[in-house]
Amino acid sequence: MESATSQSARPKPGAELELTVDALAYGGAGVARLDGYVVFVQGAVPGDRVRARVTKRKRAYAEARVVELLQPGPDRIEPRAQHPGAPWQVLPYERQLEEKESQVREALTRIGGFEQPPLEPIVPAVEQWRYRNKLEYSFGEEDGELQLGFHRPGRWNEIDDVSEDILASERVDAVRDSVKAWCREQGLSAYDRGDNIGFLRNLVVREGRRSGQLQARIVTSEGEFAAYELAAALEGVTGVLWTRSAGVAETTREGTTELLSGAATIEERLECAGETLRFRISPEAFFQTNTEMAERLYAAAAELAGLSGRERVFDLFSGIGTIALALAPAAREVWGVELVERAVADALENARLNGIDNARFYAGDVRTALGPLVEEAGTPDVLVVDPPRAGLSQKIVRRMLEAGARRIVYVSCNPTTLAPNARQLVDGGYLLERVLPVDMFPQTPHIECVAAFSKA
Repeated sequence: MESATSQSARPKPGAELELTVDALAYGGAGVARLDGYVVFVQGAVPGDRVRARVTKRKRAYAEARVVELLQPGPDRIEPRAQHPGAPWQVLPYERQLEEKESQVREALTRIGGFEQPPLEPIVPAVEQWRYRNKLEYSFGEEDGELQLGFHRPGRWNEIDDVSEDILASERVDAVRDSVKAWCREQGLSAYDRGDNIGFLRNLVVREGRRSGQLQARIVTSEGEFAAYELAAALEGVTGVLWTRSAGVAETTREGTTELLSGAATIEERLECAGETLRFRISPEAFFQTNTEMAERLYAAAAELAGLSGRERVFDLFSGIGTIALALAPAAREVWGVELVERAVADALENARLNGIDNARFYAGDVRTALGPLVEEAGTPDVLVVDPPRAGLSQKIVRRMLEAGARRIVYVSCNPTTLAPNARQLVDGGYLLERVLPVDMFPQTPHIECVAAFSKA
């Protein structure tokens, strides 16, 4: 089939192709070619011979999804369980690490223009399975029975029921199963996003891996149900919350949240530079979803910051203060900037909780707040930045260059946006010294990195 297709006759959506996958693209899709025309194949790994259905066609490439595995590649292994959030479980873990390290190198070389990037060996995960401390499950229905699990790949309106989540702890499994059983007994309906009807939307479970605390938050449409009875039915849960969302909400954070039982926050602890730090996490707050690897990520950031106790540190996109508070004991002072006011309140509370008095946090947009912060606090010695997946805008990079920090530590969850930002910083007068990949998310293609820059 491959030879019959050329660039002048690109496959249309719905067409089925026999393809041999020869590489992995950033994001985890397999890469196959039809007479030079690239096809990204979801669900395939190098060496696989597959039958795939085209889902999207562009001028330079097509996207497809595996319909049938005709012949497995030499590295493919049997998955532990069906799980859309663990697409790389069909690869041995050592191969996953090799691929992630290679993809960071390729991004820095191809996108960033670094001929020989200072890339260090990837830090492997402490736990390869059942490591996530936060899970978001979706409700659905199949053959009239309520389901609670994950969206089927490529199917936003179909839910695969989950009986065992290989990325969550057994305690999280128990909470999910209890909620599902109770909701089935009550005869509650699942929300249909397409028709905007139905009641049950999501279940969000958070676990303090160090504290042992559990939080369950059920997300529904507007309406009433025996919410307090559900809360009473959940054993061993620190807090149960109910979020009501109107319309087609884009995230589980939208809506009005009510505390049904217990505490509205959970506590987690991190070991950082010999210190045990406590963090109270509110339902909407961002916290790294792998507690054990968050400790290693922040340890790497602290090492690359090279603090001696005399430095002024700025932490941009500081969230609830995790990185800032991890660095504070080794710095003279730390200033955090975060757009979300609730996260700033959490950061202030976490500083108080840990008896840290040399960290200050302010609510503001980094694009406009960095200049005034320099005027108020003075030039930073070290600037730490942990941006969203989209990376840094050119305006923020310019503000960082103007701030004039001696060192910059960039924590990245996306090497394809780290790479161009690294090039901008180097073109602005910095030297890229070290890039350290950290495997926060085994069995997935996601990659975290810490990069260090110094004034050239």
